[in-house]
Amino acid sequence: MVVLRNVVYLALLVLALPLLLWRAARTGKYRETLWARFWGLAVPRESQARCVWLHGVSVGEINLIVPLVAAIERRWPDCECVISATTATGLALARARFPHHRVIVCPLDFSWAVRRVVRAIRPDLLLLAELEVWPNLIDSVRASGGRVGIVNGRLSEKSFRGYRRIRPLVARSLRRIDVIAAQNEDYAERFRRLGARPASVHVTGSIKFDGAVTDRDNPATAALRSLLDLPADASVLLAGSTQEPEEAIVLEAFARLAESHRQLRLVIVPRHPERFAAVAETIAHSGHRWCRRSALGDVAFDRTARVLLVDTVGELSAWWGVADVGFVGGSLGSRGGQNMIEPAGYGVPICFGPNTRNFRDVVMLLTGADAACVVHNVDELAAFVEWTLSDATAAASMGRRAAELVRQQAGALGRTLDLLEPVVARLGTTDLGRPRDRQAA
Repeated sequence: MVVLRNVVYLALLVLALPLLLWRAARTGKYRETLWARFWGLAVPRESQARCVWLHGVSVGEINLIVPLVAAIERRWPDCECVISATTATGLALARARFPHHRVIVCPLDFSWAVRRVVRAIRPDLLLLAELEVWPNLIDSVRASGGRVGIVNGRLSEKSFRGYRRIRPLVARSLRRIDVIAAQNEDYAERFRRLGARPASVHVTGSIKFDGAVTDRDNPATAALRSLLDLPADASVLLAGSTQEPEEAIVLEAFARLAESHRQLRLVIVPRHPERFAAVAETIAHSGHRWCRRSALGDVAFDRTARVLLVDTVGELSAWWGVADVGFVGGSLGSRGGQNMIEPAGYGVPICFGPNTRNFRDVVMLLTGADAACVVHNVDELAAFVEWTLSDATAAASMGRRAAELVRQQAGALGRTLDLLEPVVARLGTTDLGRPRDRQAA
């Protein structure tokens, strides 16, 4: 089975290699990490403390992990946390968010790579954020005596259909997972239908509600507001996690309102850093006075600019605290939506497109409470922003309903920790209750 997986992975890697090399040459992606991921390079962990390895793919999952790491260290102070990510942006954010922790690149799921990393890290517990079912990694951790869990588990209908085609392979891995903490019952049922042990699957809610910042005066947001240095009467439309062609749509909506609402400013935060240059070109062609986030604080910064491109990574959560009205991207394109909990937590009146399958349950909660609006095109986006500017009282009420909903949904973090309690209590022992050989792999 292991040999077959390696052969399949190698075949896929060979097929993808031209694209990987092209992206590496064009954008720098994979240049830093591809060899480390392929070979499984990691500096050995020296501590003999119990180790919890938390893995998130990219920016969204790393942000999710932040409150989880803090909570784990409060409840189990004898545990050492190691964080890994897959993408370059995820790694950069992890290093920024966890400057005092070990941060590693997650290996590709080749048996030799995962074994090397497991030997180096010696994890007692591997926690995978949302959905990362890598058979060789799971097998290697279990073979070393460690345990495995999925936290904030999410399994969309699209992912479920894909995994169902290889159900025998997926089922074997899911059965080896000790705990699956799913966000809702729909996700939980899909995990069970793919072969997870029913006793291991639990519904805890979404940790993203717990991690949402609600204080607009938090230090990070206050620092950004100071850098932006807006007039007292300015209103900020923030378009976050945007993808093609959403920037052009948002710029068109802004153009329709810019003349009649001179106090309006637009902040655009693209989802992917490799698109910063393309988005900058789109903004430049729009004719609006604009600047880059990287220019804020520069003495030459044009304070009359009305459009800001955030060309930095990991700041979106704090930027939402600056917004007076928000558009959550990935929802007018094909991505399936992005995290709308963050702006809701700040009480921002928000809108998003109809393509939000990745956050279907959150969207149902928000729209059901009249705490968000769905827009389908530039006309509806412009109308929503116009409404928030023209009826500040009604817009503020929508924002308060969103913030209250986020507060009501909090608690998943505590439920997840309670679920992990018996697993953590057994760390350092084998399934038979015997002391674990910490050098095994």
